[in-house]
Amino acid sequence: MSEGRGRFFKIRVAVLLAILVGVLLYAWRDVRSRRARKDWDRPLYVAVVLLEVAPLDPQAVSTLRERLGTLDEKLAEQMRRYRSSSNHPFAFAFFGPVPVERPPPQLGGEGATEAAKQSYEAWSYLSHVDAAAKLDASLFDTRIYVAARPPTNAAHEMVEGSSEQDGRIGVVTVELDASMADLTSFVIAHELLHTLGASDKYDASGHALVPDGLAEPARDPLYPQRFAEVMARNRPVAPGVEKVPATLDELAVGPATAREIAW
Repeated sequence: MSEGRGRFFKIRVAVLLAILVGVLLYAWRDVRSRRARKDWDRPLYVAVVLLEVAPLDPQAVSTLRERLGTLDEKLAEQMRRYRSSSNHPFAFAFFGPVPVERPPPQLGGEGATEAAKQSYEAWSYLSHVDAAAKLDASLFDTRIYVAARPPTNAAHEMVEGSSEQDGRIGVVTVELDASMADLTSFVIAHELLHTLGASDKYDASGHALVPDGLAEPARDPLYPQRFAEVMARNRPVAPGVEKVPATLDELAVGPATAREIAW
């Protein structure tokens, strides 16, 4: 190897090592920052970004924005069940609606390759959305994107979600009208707590796990439950019988979820 080529090789190796060190340092800081969220020494800043997949009723948008304030109060009330603090655990900021041509890509994926591909697709998509919403992602601990269109059938309104477990991003997909604002807020809370390490509390058939999927597992008699555990889907009223929560008044954080998010 000539002296010139040897020098170039060393420079290239040094540059690659510097990049690797930078990536590892960023990853270490990010992991530490995500773990620090559960110290609860300050409110976590949460951006809720409404994505308008199809034109929405303005009343639906304003109702969802308003109900986020109620969700904030409800989660603060739940935190006080476990921690003697007057602080609010979250500070919500509402962005949008941002018109989009399609919903966000799915988060996660089976296997490292598929997960990496979907993470890149989500990053690319959400970077454009954040720019359109004038949202600085670095200012927020978690971002929840609500991809909404009007209901296609009044009898079959839909809401579902996905998120990065212990990550920073959650996605909610909903057929949104004013009547769906509370249920949408419930799912926002569900995906938000996933990003803090909370696990699903329902089985393959969608029924709440017992006891972890119950808001009041020590209640006697056990049924009907008065509340819907945030990481379960519904409110159990009898063994194998559940009701979809009608309002945010039914939302509760059960003991198992509280442990997972360090409450």
